[in-house]
Amino acid sequence: MPVHHLLFLVLALLSQAGVTQTSSNPIHASAPPNPTEEQPPLNTGSLSFPWSHLRLPENIVPLHYHLLLHPNLTILSYIGTVRIELQVQNNTNWVVLHSKGLRITTATVLDQNLAHLSDQVLPVLHNPTHEQVAIFSPRVLTGGQKYFLLLEFGAELGEGFYGFYRSTYRTSTGETRTLASTHFEPTSARMAFPCFDEPSFKANYSISIRRSPAHTALSNMPVEQTVVLDDGLMEDHFAVSVRMSSYLVAFIVCDFRSVSATTASGVKVSVYAAPEKWEQTHYALKAAVKLLEFYEKYFNISYPLPKQDLVAIPDFQSGAMENWGLITFRETSLLYDPTTSSASDRLWVTKVIAHELAHQWFGNLVTMKWWNDIWLNEGFATYMEYISVDTTYPKLRVEDYLLDTCFVAIGRDSLNSSRPISSVAESPTQIKEMFDTVSYNKGACVLHMLRHYLTDQVFQIGIMRYLRRYSYSNARNQDLWDSLANTCSEEEFTSGGHCYSNSQSAKNGYLYAGEHLDLTTMMNTWTLQTGVPLVTVARQGSRLVLKQERFLRTTHPSDPAWPSLQQGYLWHIPLTYRTDTSTSIHRHLMTTLTDSVEVGEEVGWVKVNVDMAGYYLVHYDGPGWDDLIQLLKDNHTALSFMDRTHLIHNAFQLTTAGRLSLDKALDLIGYLRSESHTVPLLQGLAYLEAFYRMVERMDIPDLTQNLSTYILWYFRGVIDRQTWSDKGSVSERRLRSELLSLACHLGDLPCLEQAQRSFTHWLDSNSTLSLPADVTETVYSVGAQEDSGWASLLHIYTLSLSETHKHKILSALASSRDTNKLHRYVVGAGSRGEVIRTQDLDSLIVMVARNPKGHHLAWSCVQKYWSTLVDKFQLGSFSIRNIIIGTTGQFFSTEELTEVRVFFESIHEQASQLRVTQVAMDNIQKNILWLQRNLGTLRSWLDQQID
Repeated sequence: MPVHHLLFLVLALLSQAGVTQTSSNPIHASAPPNPTEEQPPLNTGSLSFPWSHLRLPENIVPLHYHLLLHPNLTILSYIGTVRIELQVQNNTNWVVLHSKGLRITTATVLDQNLAHLSDQVLPVLHNPTHEQVAIFSPRVLTGGQKYFLLLEFGAELGEGFYGFYRSTYRTSTGETRTLASTHFEPTSARMAFPCFDEPSFKANYSISIRRSPAHTALSNMPVEQTVVLDDGLMEDHFAVSVRMSSYLVAFIVCDFRSVSATTASGVKVSVYAAPEKWEQTHYALKAAVKLLEFYEKYFNISYPLPKQDLVAIPDFQSGAMENWGLITFRETSLLYDPTTSSASDRLWVTKVIAHELAHQWFGNLVTMKWWNDIWLNEGFATYMEYISVDTTYPKLRVEDYLLDTCFVAIGRDSLNSSRPISSVAESPTQIKEMFDTVSYNKGACVLHMLRHYLTDQVFQIGIMRYLRRYSYSNARNQDLWDSLANTCSEEEFTSGGHCYSNSQSAKNGYLYAGEHLDLTTMMNTWTLQTGVPLVTVARQGSRLVLKQERFLRTTHPSDPAWPSLQQGYLWHIPLTYRTDTSTSIHRHLMTTLTDSVEVGEEVGWVKVNVDMAGYYLVHYDGPGWDDLIQLLKDNHTALSFMDRTHLIHNAFQLTTAGRLSLDKALDLIGYLRSESHTVPLLQGLAYLEAFYRMVERMDIPDLTQNLSTYILWYFRGVIDRQTWSDKGSVSERRLRSELLSLACHLGDLPCLEQAQRSFTHWLDSNSTLSLPADVTETVYSVGAQEDSGWASLLHIYTLSLSETHKHKILSALASSRDTNKLHRYVVGAGSRGEVIRTQDLDSLIVMVARNPKGHHLAWSCVQKYWSTLVDKFQLGSFSIRNIIIGTTGQFFSTEELTEVRVFFESIHEQASQLRVTQVAMDNIQKNILWLQRNLGTLRSWLDQQID
């Protein structure tokens, strides 16, 4: 049925259903003066679009949306009506709001009594560049008055992953079923319905959805009433929402099944999935209940909605989205199948649920004022994963992963193309790029540093104050610092609340070495300037001499550009250090470029940045590194596992930057045979593996062979201790998974034989045999090297109902050394999107790029199909960034750098909008420099070891 016919059907059905002006009938308005006569349109020839800015004018504020939607899952389109209650601040004839790709068929302005202000059809002007529409009212809208804007509209259900889009799944009998779901963050609510699509325009929402009886409709709030319409359709009216930003609105029409439970405080939690995946929802339900109860207690603020739904969407670009009361997930981030999910899969699901539930307070209850401070949402949610999961699921050992979160942030932050945590972002593409490593990882690590400096209790009380003070409104950086420093208004002070006036804030107890902490000044150095500091420490008698500078991996102090790149950089660094003469942790706030602290003549070794609680690197001048290398050899347990991991990371980062010789860093990990903790062991191994993959990709046979021989010889004992099972703690299972994967990749004969045996048994059982989940991917990768194994895996991929299982197969298929297979694999996936979902295409391209036989193929596909990829994923999205970084990150030559630069120049209009293009070129430059500085050293060091 054509869309415009459906629109009139909606209006007719509204009147047939006896619609009156009530909360259960949100769209009704009085009829225009002559409802049977077609009204003449206003002359729009003299009107031009009244607004020229990307941000909406602030003279009109939305108060309440009444939204009715009727999606048709057969013809894949929908129609809708929205009535927005507006508060007009200043006299105006115009209402300007967002709309993208919508057909607005009728626009009407009503007064407070829902009477029409005009008997003419109101003109709707479009500014597609800014994704805005403007409605002209012949009668002036008076400041201080309330009005209603009534819009009728329609659109197709989107093909991508934004707005109101369609998704499909296939049943075990081969039937394809369709659902409709939403994803609005950051700027895509405007693709689903006309709205004021900026985070500070918070409003209430009354949503109604029409559906067939075979489907379920979900939204942010529970269903309040369901009306049966004359044609057999159902109309669900959802309860009025709390005040929230447009990007948190959500609605889904599907045929999913759910499992439910209730928290101690009475919140109904439900997990939804495709019917045949219902069995995989139970773990998520338990975790969600447990974590929701934790957050209510930790924040001391009740979850404000009566229900919390978690829904696994078959087509979903990101990991998950925190829509208030209706969180949507990629299936791999929510569903857990004990037979095919590994220990790492379980941890991932738990962390993602923890992240999205933290957002119900950080982001939903209190929202950043604008996208420049998105880290207030994402940094906090990322950090709260660690606090919440550590308490609720201690056996998952989530703290083992915190350092890696910070190492990833440093990797980005030590390139000149990084950005401050709080950065300018105006266009939708710039805003999408803000959802990156800096906002998530660096944001979390800076908060971790702050929590350790303020103490857990002060930090927790401060964020409770922040959430209470700005509930249902918006906040900036400064508001967080004020809440943590316990400063407050005179009114709050005199009311006897738990806070101090500004003049009394010096009494707050942040007193280290007699200094009062100026929190705003300190934290501005971490959020408003780019980069990560390097602290160089040197012993001079009884003192430790300190120097801070910006750490850069692509520029050396001897380079002419060095002084300009360091100009103006200064951090307030909360230093911590430990020595061999004391068990206590010493603290010092470093606020100048150079400084010193007294440690005593008798001190043998000093370890700075205890447990890497601080977001900075440390370089030990003079004999400092030698002392620590000796300490690790003699008694590595004198340092915590975090300190050992931190030393390994810092040493190899300094090597990349040309500040420490590679043989020194390799000597540092010489103690690893004695290492019993998974985290430092895997950290050291990761660098050796990275070097191996680099020389393998560059096709340097002698070096590849020598490095493989060394790794397998050195780690022989720990490799041989691994069992091909799922037994042991989470840490032991993680080590097994990563170690056996590497051993087989290096061509270790016992590993390959065991993997091949397991694969053959599994195939012979018609894949009914259950492989240990932790080694499944390794077994599949070995099996995929043969033609028959590859074909069998591809067939099983199409049948599997577990997305985590399918991801393991996807990785194995991408590991094939047959370039023809890889080419058909990538090109076929990119063009069809049937066997391999579009949502997995970016992962597939990056997996192939990591394969030494596939990195040029992957990059060629990116260049050839660039326009298609942008159409599928949107410019600035995580997927596009992942593809660019994942393919170019494999390059190590000036010729490849030139090729990448030429390609970016050929798409200049798009590339100029992307910060990630400069990050990609910085990464290649870093790789080139690494080779120049370290390849010879690696070769000679290996020769010595093998001799």
